[in-house]
Amino acid sequence: MPVEQFIKEAEETVGRIVPSSVEITSIEFEGPTVVIYTKNLEAFASSNELVRQLAQGLKRRVAIRPDPSLLTEPDKADKEIRSIIPEEAQITDVFFSPDTGEVTIEALTPGIAIGKHGAHLNEIKRQIGWAPKVIRTPSIPSKTVGEIRGYLRLVADERKTWLKKIGRRINREIGGGEHWVRLTALGGFREVGRSSSLLTTKDSKVLIDCGVRFSQDAGSPYLNLPEVLPFESLDALVLTHAHLDHSGLVPLLFKYGFDGPVYCTAPTRDLSSLLLIDYLKVAYGEGKTAPYDSSHIREMVKHCLPLRYGDTTDIAPDLRLTLQNAGHILGSSIAHFHVGDGVHNIALTGDMKYEKTWLFSMAHDNFPRLETLVMESTYGARNDFQPTRKEAKRLLRDIINRALDRGGKVLVPVFAVGRSQEVMIVIEQLMRNGNIPKVPVYMDGMIWEATAIHTAYPEYLNANLRNLIFQRGENPFLSEIFQNVDHVEKRTQVVDDPDPAIVLATSGMLNGGPVMEYFKHWADNPKNTMIFVGYQAEGTLGRRLQRGWSEVPFTERGKAITVKVRMQIETSEGFSGHSDRKQLANFVQNINPKPDRIIFVHGEESKVLELSSAIHRKFNLETRAPRNLETIRLN
Repeated sequence: MPVEQFIKEAEETVGRIVPSSVEITSIEFEGPTVVIYTKNLEAFASSNELVRQLAQGLKRRVAIRPDPSLLTEPDKADKEIRSIIPEEAQITDVFFSPDTGEVTIEALTPGIAIGKHGAHLNEIKRQIGWAPKVIRTPSIPSKTVGEIRGYLRLVADERKTWLKKIGRRINREIGGGEHWVRLTALGGFREVGRSSSLLTTKDSKVLIDCGVRFSQDAGSPYLNLPEVLPFESLDALVLTHAHLDHSGLVPLLFKYGFDGPVYCTAPTRDLSSLLLIDYLKVAYGEGKTAPYDSSHIREMVKHCLPLRYGDTTDIAPDLRLTLQNAGHILGSSIAHFHVGDGVHNIALTGDMKYEKTWLFSMAHDNFPRLETLVMESTYGARNDFQPTRKEAKRLLRDIINRALDRGGKVLVPVFAVGRSQEVMIVIEQLMRNGNIPKVPVYMDGMIWEATAIHTAYPEYLNANLRNLIFQRGENPFLSEIFQNVDHVEKRTQVVDDPDPAIVLATSGMLNGGPVMEYFKHWADNPKNTMIFVGYQAEGTLGRRLQRGWSEVPFTERGKAITVKVRMQIETSEGFSGHSDRKQLANFVQNINPKPDRIIFVHGEESKVLELSSAIHRKFNLETRAPRNLETIRLN
């Protein structure tokens, strides 16, 4: 249906549902959302039923926003807010979102900021027009979150114009004819890295993930296929999570003409920005040519349309998207697509963890409808069984104690997002309970900033951790044992300090990053220990060390050097953010409804094939393990 016709019908629908006393000033499409502007915002704020009826009547996501004429200029509004909210609330930040008409107030004591029965918020609304929202001040300030908020405010007008264009594209007219659905493997099939898939229907094209691979020369997905090009023909990109093997080349799309939306959770937007900027820094530091620059990362941020778990959104004329918790890292998602009017339903797990961890709840396993499941297979081999989190904690304790008893140092290569925070929680518990000696724990790389982003989104953490932080006031991330290595001089001090210590440093597979400095200086001392707590991809230095390499060649300042490896190399299983063989099988066992077909991805070839065969035998389901460049017709 043409947008103009839909808006006309929408006006009639709103006229039937909304009381005549409520003044509606305009109705617009902004991205996937029908935005209703009003001069009587309180009429909607006091009636969730009214908004629900509008969403049902319009069959779209609905947002109610104050008419722009009611909004006080932000600087003046900020002063008004601070005069209304008592000082005891301890406001730490106020930020405005012009594209939504909302103002978010961060306070150390949210209850006081809200006021009895929301009195302060109601007064703010009356005085400045903005729709206020109060959140608890994150326990660790995040530079990344602050910069993204500031940037989005700066480009608010430009973004609003773009959203209207996307709204028209989503609601464009489509022709008749046979319906079909295809999935094309662009990267990450029978391999780990450069994850990317293309979902194509008769009327739309959506890219799912666009990652990079570090372990081999072929580092990018097959983006030069006729089905993908030109990038302007893509309706959208859906980003399942922030790790670079899924997000690393998203900015490249914007460099070469993509102007569509990126759908992901808000934590995924922020974490991917952090990791992508670091990716550029590492490339420049190693004298390599980066595939894009920081301006393209900003374009990605500007084009992000964050979704919460469970929200369903039209992203193309015949595609509806719902993101659900994948349990892998902060904000990681299972992407569920509803095609057409019941034509097909497909879910892509991305990376998933089907077990409750120290940080997150287990992956979501219940969907309205499901015919095809695309599922990761990182630990899909018959012997890929991981210890429980409890056993992992005990194993880490024993390894650390042995290393510290020798008077050595402990080096833990980690991914900044996910594994770092889990290891921090466990080490803090072990030291607090006297299970390991109290020694300094240094964090080098982006770990502290990534941890700060975790505290900015407490709703994505599991209930136990939220209770520990907010109800009991025992935030493990704020323990005095942790010290942030935030400059080169500090790193040099830690490297040269003869006393025992624990260092968590990026990158997790030893393919660059600050961990390499510690490794070069500590590798030849048999008292020291390196502990791997995450997946080591084929071809990485981490995998080679696990296999027993005793010498590692490097080029330093143009000279070839060789580092002797005499330190103890240990692997502490059980910290992985990926499901093991048993958890993957349990996910298939419990998923509701059962899919007709499962496509296995994201795993070394032998593991993908083993899991595909085993699931077929056990559940009598059609299973596939396609190669890159294959296309499967799903309907």
